[in-house]
Amino acid sequence: MTLYEDLLWRGLIQDISDEELIKKLNEGGLTFYIGTDPTADSMHIGHYSSFLICKRLAKYNHHPILLVGGATGLIGDPKPTSERPMISKEEVEKNFIGLKKQAEDIFGFEVVNNYDWIKDINVIDFLRDYGKHFNINYMLAKDKVKSRLETGITYAEFSYMILQALDFLHLFTTRGCTLQVAGSDQWGNITSGIELIRKVTGKTAYGMVMPLVTDASGKKFGKTEGNALWLDKNKTSSYALYQYLINLDDNIIIDYLKKLTFLSKEEIEQIALEQQQNPEKRIAQRRLAKEIITDIRGQEEYEKALKISESLFSDKIWELASNDIINSLDSIPKFDIEENINIVDLLVNNNIVTSKREAREMINGNAISINNKKYNDINYIISKKDAIEEKILLIKKGKKNYYLGIIK
Repeated sequence: MTLYEDLLWRGLIQDISDEELIKKLNEGGLTFYIGTDPTADSMHIGHYSSFLICKRLAKYNHHPILLVGGATGLIGDPKPTSERPMISKEEVEKNFIGLKKQAEDIFGFEVVNNYDWIKDINVIDFLRDYGKHFNINYMLAKDKVKSRLETGITYAEFSYMILQALDFLHLFTTRGCTLQVAGSDQWGNITSGIELIRKVTGKTAYGMVMPLVTDASGKKFGKTEGNALWLDKNKTSSYALYQYLINLDDNIIIDYLKKLTFLSKEEIEQIALEQQQNPEKRIAQRRLAKEIITDIRGQEEYEKALKISESLFSDKIWELASNDIINSLDSIPKFDIEENINIVDLLVNNNIVTSKREAREMINGNAISINNKKYNDINYIISKKDAIEEKILLIKKGKKNYYLGIIK
């Protein structure tokens, strides 16, 4: 397949600005950019799904530039429903440093900051050199602006479109960048940049947008949506990422394999066949987890996540390091406990049950386990010998409720 055919098959093209772009994509040699604003100090899986386009196009001899918007991040791209909270210049700078290092480590391409060329533009020059090229009716017709007209949109947010268009013009004139790539929610900003380049230089630039990768409920991934899976392992552990990926619904997993991996069409079709024949083995989910975690964090992190996943809820839990357990189980309740505590008091004092009566009933009913061992003696005293490395107690109540006790 040509590059364009491969992108179409993977479902990575929602719209292009000009049919001429198809030929240019297949020929190679384009300089293009994709950007994100530093609203956090780590990217998440939504960024990963978009930024993978850099690696895909680079394989066909295109030249990526990754833009982290230190200037646009101070303004905020308009949300469809409400204004984004402003963040301080100090936080934007800290976030930029984190994202720059992460982008270079994971994707391996040059990172630029639009603060470098926007910071010295005064308001008169901004209005004369750029604002004069934007018709208000044209801006009002853009989806992101249109969606906010009833609830209201600030002038700062309204100007965001001009700033992003300015980025495209700057990279076009200084770096020969002729293509901007982004998620589909950036289509209005991209076409504004194309128009600005045409008006200022008389030349043609191009845009391409991809469908947003969403979770099973149809929500896009991100901090705003509250479902961010962070690429920083200190914010989302490799185990947590692995668990999320292997528990994805069958009806979206092949789509994820196409969009989030470099597996070939033949490989993915074979996995889809095996998945259909043996859905209980979760072959596609396991392969997706391996591909993503290895690409983001390396083989060692993948193997650690796999070991923890296979060991955490079995007798092999005793083979795990206590710190690996603590870092992996970042979403369950944690509490400190003293050693030599009665098991009933352990459950009541840490709100695992509501009363001593319930504690005794759960224990007598074999509904309490610690480090995957059942405890059914209401007089039992929990000590360091019951804990992994004399420290960790993974407590399970019933079938699905987990807690982590840490002996101090």
